[in-house]
Amino acid sequence: MSVATVLAEEGHNVTVVVTQIPKVNHERINTVLIPPVAEKEASLHKRLSELAKKKINFWNSLQKYFSIMRLLNDMEMDALQDERFAQLYDNPGTKFDLVILGYCFNSFQFGVAAKLNTPLMLSWMFGPAHFINDYVGNPNEIAYVPHMNMALEPGKRMNFAERLQNFLGSIIIDTLHEILDYCNQHFYNQVFPNDGIFPTYQEMKNNVSLIFCNSHFTEGPIRPNVPAIIEIGGIQVKDKPDPLPEDISFFLDESKIHGAILFCLGSGLISDYIKPDVIKTVFQVLSNLKQNVIWKWDDLTNTPGISQNIIYKQWIPQDDILAHPNLKLFITHAGKGGVAEAQYHGVPMVALPLFGDQDSNAAKVVTSGYGLELDVLNLTNDQLRFAINEVLVNPFYRENVQQFSRLYRDRPLTARQSVAFWTNYVIRNHGAAHMQSPLVHMNFIQSVNIDVIASLGIVSYIIYKIFMLLACYILSKILKNFPKSNLSSRKQKKNQ
Repeated sequence: MSVATVLAEEGHNVTVVVTQIPKVNHERINTVLIPPVAEKEASLHKRLSELAKKKINFWNSLQKYFSIMRLLNDMEMDALQDERFAQLYDNPGTKFDLVILGYCFNSFQFGVAAKLNTPLMLSWMFGPAHFINDYVGNPNEIAYVPHMNMALEPGKRMNFAERLQNFLGSIIIDTLHEILDYCNQHFYNQVFPNDGIFPTYQEMKNNVSLIFCNSHFTEGPIRPNVPAIIEIGGIQVKDKPDPLPEDISFFLDESKIHGAILFCLGSGLISDYIKPDVIKTVFQVLSNLKQNVIWKWDDLTNTPGISQNIIYKQWIPQDDILAHPNLKLFITHAGKGGVAEAQYHGVPMVALPLFGDQDSNAAKVVTSGYGLELDVLNLTNDQLRFAINEVLVNPFYRENVQQFSRLYRDRPLTARQSVAFWTNYVIRNHGAAHMQSPLVHMNFIQSVNIDVIASLGIVSYIIYKIFMLLACYILSKILKNFPKSNLSSRKQKKNQ
């Protein structure tokens, strides 16, 4: 909702299709609520819970993630075919200037922009990656740009082993993407007409105007980007924090001496994702700290325990809490949004990743010196207590993350200003086709000059063969004449 809020504040009338009622709204935002099918939502939670509670090998993990993405595709398909959504894009009287699609492997929904006859932009929750680069011709430079799940320091040159890992990982990612793309094309052809007039699936993929990426170059990796990639890392962070709810504000203000800790494992987390013994361990450690703790917990009727230094909240204004000067530590699942907010406000972290990109996000926190990572499946009291005390007491972590915060904030336009400018730019310039890279319309063979190299190789081979044939012909003529001339000279000598 961050992008929608920015555009509403800029004076645009924004219609947002959501699966749940947003916590924050705006008078210029019209929300169309389409709840997911209950059975599929339950299945999704079950699969995520299985991932969070048990370590599995790479191939099983890949299989599970693929099944989750297929399930998400099904849920997104349900939303697209829902009457409430269809009324927006199938109604001839509906007028929009632009479609911004939250991208989560749902390229079959690109056809909505064609239905509404508007430019198409994407909003992607991560940095530039294989999954979205092809839509705008952004290069995949795998020799020096690690894929999104590799945790390397920004600007660090990969050694041979890391480049090999990156190469193989990129092949796996590209293969997975091709399979998902095949499924997306099938969905697209189901919903949108295939009459020779309406744009084909491939044509829609080739007509993405611009992509917002929730990243910033200071996070790394250092890489080239085409003009149609706009980094808006920290878009969810407000330019000025909102006033906190009264009870939270009082709780934090009273934490001047020892400071406060925020414990939050994600806005979408339910307690079933974490094993009960882990919850017990966390409570035992946090309840014995001298710091006050704000614990985000989904079921306030069944909390882990009662302690004078802990308050539980079903929903929290996370960004505003992290901005409070008395907040000294963030215990997080290392989701992309939470890590970005902590980095922006210069708050060190203890990461307890559960699944997905969280493992690599947590590894990057450790690599960058912003905090420590613990294995949530094998968590002990001593490990958690040590990690909390280490990050709180050792200035190394706070100094590193605060130095990063200064770099992260130092930009010509804030993330919100970038969203406002580039959205208006695409609307003003009717899709901004002049920004499109030629790479969008090139296949792999053309993009890496295989056809050019092959042509030069063939021509060189032909020239080489012609040269060799000529050389052999000339040499044979020379050798053929050489014995005759030599014999005649000998005969002349004898006669003399």
